[in-house]
Amino acid sequence: ESAQSAPSNCNTQPWTVHVVSGTALDELREQMPQQFMAGNIAMDFPYDGSYDGVYKERQYGAAQALYDSVGITRQDKVQRHEQFMRNFTFFDAPHVAFLFLPEPFGLREAADLGMYAQTLMLAMTAHGLGSCPQTALSMQVDLVRGKLNVDASDKLLFGLSFGYPDPTAPVNACATDRATVDDVVVFHP
Repeated sequence: ESAQSAPSNCNTQPWTVHVVSGTALDELREQMPQQFMAGNIAMDFPYDGSYDGVYKERQYGAAQALYDSVGITRQDKVQRHEQFMRNFTFFDAPHVAFLFLPEPFGLREAADLGMYAQTLMLAMTAHGLGSCPQTALSMQVDLVRGKLNVDASDKLLFGLSFGYPDPTAPVNACATDRATVDDVVVFHP
């Protein structure tokens, strides 16, 4: 309910959320890695971003911080792959929310869905839950749509694994560098 207060352009509230737990989650947890490894990748929104310059540096730094937190060296491609594959088992979280953008919405409304997701994540944090937004979960849209009986007019943007965080898990202590305000905000007096 807290997330429903998220702002959206013209109050359109362009989001549909499917929350999965229990047996359905267990089935997805088993099938998603298999489908990915078999090369069955389908996305509603192409992953065509290109990171250059400072954005590439930030991406590299975040990946390095993650791998360092779990003791994986950059050169260990096998363990890096295993860590990536944990996306498809929801990092062992007991719940996942799949966030869909209804047709015919596009970029502007995707920003609205992002604000909804941020509001949802902050609400979860306020109630002691942890969450992890995962674009990797959008790579299995056909499986997700079929398992959850989601109409093709709803386009999967990403998933959000959530539950009570394990404070002893090294990955939960991972902290990424953040740009400073001066790096991203231009003041016009």
